[in-house]
Amino acid sequence: MRLITGGSFAMGSDRFYPEEAPVQRVRVDSFWIDETPVTNRDFARFVEATGHRTLAEVAPDPADYPGMSPEMARAGSLLFQRTAGPVDLQDFSQWWSFSFGTDWRHPHGPDSDLEALWDHPVVHVAYEDAQAYAKWAGKSLPTEAEWEYAARGGLDGADYAWGDALAPDGVMLANYWQGLFPFSNLLEDGYERTSPVRTYAANGYGLYDMIGNVWEWTADWYGERKVERKAKGSCCVPANPRGGNLKGSIDPCTPQVRIGRKVLKGGSHLCAPNYCQRYRPAARHAQAVDSSTSHIGFRCIVRDKGAA
Repeated sequence: MRLITGGSFAMGSDRFYPEEAPVQRVRVDSFWIDETPVTNRDFARFVEATGHRTLAEVAPDPADYPGMSPEMARAGSLLFQRTAGPVDLQDFSQWWSFSFGTDWRHPHGPDSDLEALWDHPVVHVAYEDAQAYAKWAGKSLPTEAEWEYAARGGLDGADYAWGDALAPDGVMLANYWQGLFPFSNLLEDGYERTSPVRTYAANGYGLYDMIGNVWEWTADWYGERKVERKAKGSCCVPANPRGGNLKGSIDPCTPQVRIGRKVLKGGSHLCAPNYCQRYRPAARHAQAVDSSTSHIGFRCIVRDKGAA
């Protein structure tokens, strides 16, 4: 783990997606954070020690999902599959499908394994799985503010974790999609899916894969970013801000689905210039806590004394 000395920074961005705005200066206390996302090797040790079964390894209860067809009551997870050609980018069902038998041990489908993937980030982990690992390890999941502060590596206000150019002098500095998503991946970074942790250079705080590779769970409920007003006469920036609440995190597009959503950070190997430019510290995405996918992982923190 790396010690991140507390301080203030400009959280958010006004230059990309509306959910990242407004920019606000906030402060976080010091904390320790994992140098890399939790790997398959790390997660296997946890499972061996605890017998934990991930959400993707347990068949869903139809009673929890009114209207679910009986044939869908089987264990599995969401798996990305490249399309044969251009598709409607508003229809994610073109490239995402629920794959029976797909889980952290079988990340690319039911017939896949971890043989060459032990040092890749673990995927197909739902929020409760990440929480369980963190508790076992004596750690916690970071807040959105803690995660973003660490990802910036001391470059306050920069678009990327290394500056303002996505690929300076043509050098790939993170695992993201080059080409036209979701059908043409030029593989300029060398990877179709996840890459081993530490493949790319660390940021200014010595942290790897804060950008791209896999999205990472945070502890905060998703909500619209709002400016926190200072108390009258206060000269200080808001300290250790937290996200929304469970009720407010419910997707307004599907209010009948009463499942909370947490904030994901960092983007993934599926983010592309033509589709999802979220390979940046300020980027954020809402994810239902009962969902697991082939591009979501996590890392943990330990807060210093006095940290919120």
